[in-house]
Amino acid sequence: MVTHTYAQPKDDWYLLADVKIEKKWDEVMQLHVDSPVFGEKLSAKNGQIIELSGYMVPLDELMGQNYFVISSLPFQTCFFCGGAGPETVAEIRTKETISYTDKKIRIRGRLKLNDFNPLSLYYILEEAEITSN
Repeated sequence: MVTHTYAQPKDDWYLLADVKIEKKWDEVMQLHVDSPVFGEKLSAKNGQIIELSGYMVPLDELMGQNYFVISSLPFQTCFFCGGAGPETVAEIRTKETISYTDKKIRIRGRLKLNDFNPLSLYYILEEAEITSN
């Protein structure tokens, strides 16, 4: 009997779960904000290339640009709609313009951890490009 083994595409969402959230005082906003404390394994990936698969969050004002948000979960259960944590979404800054799609995509980019700007997501992929969709 022949058994085939199929490699699963690399997906680094599990890395993003290596985070704890603490309340910290923000001088600019003059209030306490949720602030990430990244774990050791995740911190070691800062500046490295990672790959995520997921769904584009349909933000009308951002569609078709070089910037969008990706969620590991479909839109109806994404972080912004309730039911998921901030480790399930990432900001994406692409090399080229990406048209919006409601289909699952796979994207690769350089991870930038954000623990200082409360107006941005905790995870940013820079120089990103779609590897498949």
